[in-house]
Amino acid sequence: MPTATRPTAPHDAGPQLPAVLGVEHSVSGRRWAWRGNAEDPATERMAGALAQQLGLPHTVGRLLALRGITPEQAAHYLEPRLQSLLPDPSCLTDMDKAAARIATAVQQGETIGVFGDYDVDGACASAILAAVLEELGCRVLTHIPDRMTEGYGPNQPALQALVAQGASLLICVDCGTASADVLNPLAGQADIIVLDHHKSEDALPAIHATVNPNRPDCPSGLGSICAAALAFLAMVATRRSLRDAGWFTPDRPPPDLMRQLDLVALATVCDVMPLHGLNRAFVAQGLKVMARRDRTGLAALMEIASVTKAPDAFSCGFALGPRINAGGRIAEAALGLNLLRCTDRTVARQMAERLDAVNRRRQDVEATILDLAMEQAAAQKEAGRGVILLAGRDWHPGVVGIVAGRIKERFNRPALVGAEQEDGSIKGSGRSVPGLDLGTVIIAARQAGMLKTGGGHAMAAGFSLEAERLEEFHSFLDTRLPQATDLPDTVDLLLDAVVSVSGASAELAQQMGAMAPFGAGNPEPMVALSHATIIRTDRIGRDGNTLRVLLRADNGARLKALLFRAEDSPLTPVLEDSTRPPLHLAGYLRAESWNGRMDATFFIQDIARA
Repeated sequence: MPTATRPTAPHDAGPQLPAVLGVEHSVSGRRWAWRGNAEDPATERMAGALAQQLGLPHTVGRLLALRGITPEQAAHYLEPRLQSLLPDPSCLTDMDKAAARIATAVQQGETIGVFGDYDVDGACASAILAAVLEELGCRVLTHIPDRMTEGYGPNQPALQALVAQGASLLICVDCGTASADVLNPLAGQADIIVLDHHKSEDALPAIHATVNPNRPDCPSGLGSICAAALAFLAMVATRRSLRDAGWFTPDRPPPDLMRQLDLVALATVCDVMPLHGLNRAFVAQGLKVMARRDRTGLAALMEIASVTKAPDAFSCGFALGPRINAGGRIAEAALGLNLLRCTDRTVARQMAERLDAVNRRRQDVEATILDLAMEQAAAQKEAGRGVILLAGRDWHPGVVGIVAGRIKERFNRPALVGAEQEDGSIKGSGRSVPGLDLGTVIIAARQAGMLKTGGGHAMAAGFSLEAERLEEFHSFLDTRLPQATDLPDTVDLLLDAVVSVSGASAELAQQMGAMAPFGAGNPEPMVALSHATIIRTDRIGRDGNTLRVLLRADNGARLKALLFRAEDSPLTPVLEDSTRPPLHLAGYLRAESWNGRMDATFFIQDIARA
């Protein structure tokens, strides 16, 4: 199983290998370093063995070796199959209890209420449950809370409304583990099941079942799956329970759960789950299902988002996910879920257009906050703060998480951003860097009475507190995360290979593409093009914010390269320099098909003067 390689930092112990192509300080201020122990002879031997065994170029064998893939693991890595990786759902604590109760609801024709989170994972998990349970004959009611008026997690008015509409079983998905105070009083009105993956150190709710791979007494080892994957496993267990009860007949066949893998894949990518082992299989197989475009709402969204080719992890994370998230951030909380459940093409198209418009509005709202937030973050870093914590009165709570992510990327620090509310409280979100568990610290702050609410993952968390306790909270974060002070301003850019412009072929790009899906835990290979010559640059796109660069190789071959967000990039002036200095370019080499022709395109991430 491949593991993520931690970015090399200047304070790491041990000798430092020479910089790749001698780049100690690129245009963006980064040092170019090899991923893993690239110059170890053992790595080269493993690369040769993998290339020979798999019939791949040495470059691709080397990429596999750098990810720790052995010849014995290679087949499962390159062709991950659920058949061999899908666990028995019973390994999850309380799963059998949950499945048996859901099966009873199916057999008795009960109404089931599904309460989900307002992000992509919550929408996908809710859509999976609703689709399968409706196919099994249940009436399903769904609710996604409004971020502004209801906040995160279950709330009694919404759950009581589901009960009032006839729900005798409530399923809280992607939330609920830390909501004993909300769920316990409702246990007498309906049976309650929680399907969640968030960490919590609080007492579990006193309800029918809490299925959470991150609860302390769960031995499953599935702590890195998202809520949509958990919902899928719950439906696998429910189908098995119904089969054991003899429920299925030729006239009442079992549901085809494989059709739900498109949503599992989408949620796994968008919730930044590590793409190895089971998650890798979920995404690899789910993307194949998504490519069939059988789900009406998702097909409409792909059309609106200009995902014209077979979807991949990149299109999930940067085209589809942000649009589904947008509704929960600044508009109709349930719009993303409603789109995923929609079966009418005309209505789905209208919903997709609304989400696209909302996403553009979200980008505008984000832009109004980002510049000021960056200035304040720079001042805090200059003052020696390890963790960045910001709050603004007119900041929209729906975009503070995105802003926190941008600040984290810019300063290589854990960053938390909050929006001041009219009642004097602050609601916000935080993003962390590898190795620093923000979620655990947020939970500790809540348990210490500093926060009103708080919880999340190692890399992302949410919180709320009274405004007067902001500095106290900031000091707590600095104390609990002292390593943040020693982090470098930028992390090394980790490179996997160096090729010439002429060597950056469509064939090589296709061969590297066999290592997909890429994402957390399985980074896309970062390739350096050495001594590239630029012969032309153009601004393209609706807003002219993409720079198209044409490169020429010594043998006359040409390669198209693209730079996104060119307007604000420090790389743009160098790429547009009319003197055409020779450059080293770092980025992603991808194969793209157009009119039956396969070409390579290079997506620029950094540059250095050669």
